[in-house]
Amino acid sequence: MANSSAIIVDGLFVRRGARTVLRDVSFAVPRGSITGLLGPSGCGKTTLMRSVVGVQIVEAGTVTVLGEPAGSPRLRDKIGYATQNPSVYADLTVSESLRYFASVLRAPAGDVARVIDEVGLGTHAHHIVGELSGGQLSRASLAVALLGRPELLVLDEPTVGLDPVLREELWTLFRTLADRGVTLLVSSHVMDEAARCERLLLMRDGGILADDTPQALRTTTGAHDLEQAFLTLVRQQEALA
Repeated sequence: MANSSAIIVDGLFVRRGARTVLRDVSFAVPRGSITGLLGPSGCGKTTLMRSVVGVQIVEAGTVTVLGEPAGSPRLRDKIGYATQNPSVYADLTVSESLRYFASVLRAPAGDVARVIDEVGLGTHAHHIVGELSGGQLSRASLAVALLGRPELLVLDEPTVGLDPVLREELWTLFRTLADRGVTLLVSSHVMDEAARCERLLLMRDGGILADDTPQALRTTTGAHDLEQAFLTLVRQQEALA
């Protein structure tokens, strides 16, 4: 499993004060796949992604990424991480901000132009970041994550605030990247994006409610769509509690 999995999480617990944010979370993400991390706000998605990137203090359990412990220095140029908050400087242009991050990452010289084109910001390359719309900011942050051609992309709500056309374009990009062998872990609370993923991790209250393909989840729950499948699983869990 270690050779075929980009991410292996085993028995992960994360606590903040008296509250357990993640409880006994275990799963594996295949290399070169798009795995969706879905669930309502506050269920632990961002904390789990921070654990994968290696910037979260964990109480127990292990997280292995590309064969290394999460947070290992050897992973720094292999993981692209886009948070919900903008990761670009408001007083620089899009190009200037990306050139700065490219120099830090020692990315190839042509990477800035490449990622600007991939996220659809070509007409805004010389715009001040602080003047961008919310959706444009999300795309600029995604562009930073794409620098250097990482092997794993961890994307926290990358399509939030985007119109349907731009969302479609980004999901086409995600599919292209996966076809190249890049692994993507993409969080969302929008169930209609779930069908675009090869595998889904459905979260609720700090735990994994289900780990399966979209079609298998519909089949096992007898639901016509994934939102109903999620609700069916919630009710089943509550009945067993």
